[in-house]
Amino acid sequence: MEVIHERCAGIDISKVDVKVTIRVPSSAKRRRSETRTFSSVTSGLLAMRDWLLAEDITVVGMEATGVYWKPVFYLLEHDMECWLLNARHMKSVPGRKTDVKDSEWIAKLVEHGLVRPSFVPPEPIRQLRDLTRYRTEVIRERTREAQRLEKLLEDSGIKLSTAVSDILGVSGRAMLEALIAGEHDTHALADLAKGSMRRKTDALIEALTGHFTAHHAFLARAMLDRVDACTAMETRLSERINEQVAPFRRRIELLVTIPGVNTRTAEVILAEIGDDIAHFPSAADLASWAGVCPGNNESGGRHGPGRTRHGDPWLKATLGQAAVSASRTKDTYLAARYRRIVARRGKKRALVALQHSILIAVWHMFTRDAAYADLGGQYFIQRTGRARQTRRLISQLNQLGYHVTLQSTGAA
Repeated sequence: MEVIHERCAGIDISKVDVKVTIRVPSSAKRRRSETRTFSSVTSGLLAMRDWLLAEDITVVGMEATGVYWKPVFYLLEHDMECWLLNARHMKSVPGRKTDVKDSEWIAKLVEHGLVRPSFVPPEPIRQLRDLTRYRTEVIRERTREAQRLEKLLEDSGIKLSTAVSDILGVSGRAMLEALIAGEHDTHALADLAKGSMRRKTDALIEALTGHFTAHHAFLARAMLDRVDACTAMETRLSERINEQVAPFRRRIELLVTIPGVNTRTAEVILAEIGDDIAHFPSAADLASWAGVCPGNNESGGRHGPGRTRHGDPWLKATLGQAAVSASRTKDTYLAARYRRIVARRGKKRALVALQHSILIAVWHMFTRDAAYADLGGQYFIQRTGRARQTRRLISQLNQLGYHVTLQSTGAA
């Protein structure tokens, strides 16, 4: 088998140590292979790096093992080419599973070019990704705490969520604070409503009638404190993220021109795919990596269901939110595409199609450094032609038993 990389190494990583196998030329016809074990602490990793540099290793492959690959990768990435490899692509022969054999197998795969590296963004993007992912987790935790609070109110017989759309809004928060403080007069609690909520006084009086005890007050206070702490942390993280994206402000300005994409969504997209779009040779490669395109499932001439792959869950979640927002916009290409697909494929598939369209647009925008150019809500009608669309709609109405007479309104 052809040797692609003359001097390469494979690393099997665990929590306590790393097994490193090198493959280098030797004076004999056969290539030399050597395996050593190093501690996973910094001193051991430094000794490993010195040995690899002494052997003139140019390419190192390692399996993505939890978070344990990160210190190894970050230490070596500036001195040699590092490949982070997908474990599913490196399954060895069953029944021969040891850490040493794994490192030997990785080295051989890299040597012959039988694996390809995963995308690992540069350090500034990695830092931005850490911040955006942590902010997402903080927001999710705040949502979980709000759901726990609603369940607590149900336990006490308080049906506030039936009369108030957001129990943590201005009116809902004022009523909760009064309940915790010991106020049990439902009329006094209902009077705390603000704005349009005051029209629901009778419903609020009924909803606030319950058995809210000191026990419920203690737990509600603790939950509200957790919600406030999450809100404060979210604000703090957003400020830090705003500082981190300063060098990439142009990318953010481009992304927010897409319907359904706001500044926060743009920050997450940038953190996940990076600033250098050249890592993805084509828009199709980016969509495949993100997991927002149909999979291939063909055997014997039969095509099975093309389910999407797992991809990047953080990016897919953000694109899903952007797709929902885009589907509700007026007179845009994305909204028209959603309506076109949802009628025959359903909402979920239509939203995945919008995610795909958004990501394809992002690739072209980053490649050309150009803002989003919307094709308009009439794109599909103009593409197929007015006459063809007219015949199709008339045919559908005739099938429903209607006789159609057309009269032009003069509008194009």
